[in-house]
Order: sequence, then C-alpha cells, then structure tokens
Amino acid sequence: MHLIKDFHAKYIFERRVKRLASELLACLPDQGEVLDVGCGDGRIDALMREARPGLALQGIDIVARPTTHIPVRIFDGQRIPHGDRSFDIVLFIDVLHHTDAPQELLREAIRVARRGILIKDHLVEGLLARKTLRLMDWVGNAPHGIRLPYNYWTRQEWQEACRALRLRPSIWKEAIGLYPRPLSWFFDRHLHFIALLAIEEPEG
Repeated sequence: MHLIKDFHAKYIFERRVKRLASELLACLPDQGEVLDVGCGDGRIDALMREARPGLALQGIDIVARPTTHIPVRIFDGQRIPHGDRSFDIVLFIDVLHHTDAPQELLREAIRVARRGILIKDHLVEGLLARKTLRLMDWVGNAPHGIRLPYNYWTRQEWQEACRALRLRPSIWKEAIGLYPRPLSWFFDRHLHFIALLAIEEPEG
C-alpha cells in the first residue's frame, strides 16, 4: 500500500490536480461565487482562484482536514448548509459516485445554485470499465480512509438523471487527459467527463 501511495502521489496526483484545475476553469465564469461540495483540502480550488482572482471559492466536506486552501464547512453529506441560490455555481469533483443518493445531492445543488452545476465524474463505458474505475478509486482514496461505495453511472443513467432534474448540459467534455502515457491508454479512455449543467426553469 505504501509503494502504491507514493507512486500515485508522485506520478498521478499532481498532474491530475493541475489538469482538472485547468479544465474546470474553462467552464467557469470570470467572476462569481463557487461552492465546491466534497472539496477535500481545496487544492484544486486554490489553483483556480490563483489563475482567476475574480472567483470566490469555498467548500464543504464531511471530514475536517487539518489544513485547507479555501474556507471549508463540515456538513452531513446530504443537506448543503447554505441558503437557496447562494452561489453562482455548485461544483462536484469526483464526489457523486461516493454517495448512496447522488440524485438527492444534485437536488440540493439545484436549490443552492443560481446559474448551474459543474461536475467532474465517471462514465461506466467500455470493456472492464467498472473494474478499472474501482481500481482507480481504491488507489486514490483508500489510503485516506474515504468511503468507497463505487456508485458509478452509465451514460444513460446520467442522461436520465439530468432529464428528471431538469438539468441541461451546456458543456460536456470527455477528453480530459488526466493520465500520462502509457497509463492514459488504460485509465483515460471514456471513463471521465466534465459537464456544466444549466438549471432549467420549471414550466408554467
């Protein structure tokens, strides 16, 4: 476990953090208030704030980290502790597959967001996709004691959830390039996506 953790930290984690910050910034406005749900230590948020000072970022998480790069509040993993329409964008970075009820947490995000929801998560697409995602999740999260329900959705399940919640993808990107070669041949594929979801107003 120690060797795996060291390899992940040295060759994967730093690249992933920088790449995700860059890709997520491409979906965010120049200015606005952003809430990162399940933010961890807020490292990705800090990189985005450094690149775009007009963004005000804060986070919530179920576990208190000893050091964080942005302001973080603890929450119960279900109810977002902020009022209706408190933020321009609500952000989930590889968080929803760690929950038992992703759709309910998305409903909370809709309540809190003014403009939309930005998601980085996974697709169960292709040969051995679920086993590959479980392996990635275990390597990246098990050393930190993070709960692993492996609750991944297929493309169809994401599409159905968006329709049910009246969320319209304005950006959907699958070519993110999180891993260096040759790891990208196995761990990128079509297993990752970033989506900016606009909140549609109720009819009538």
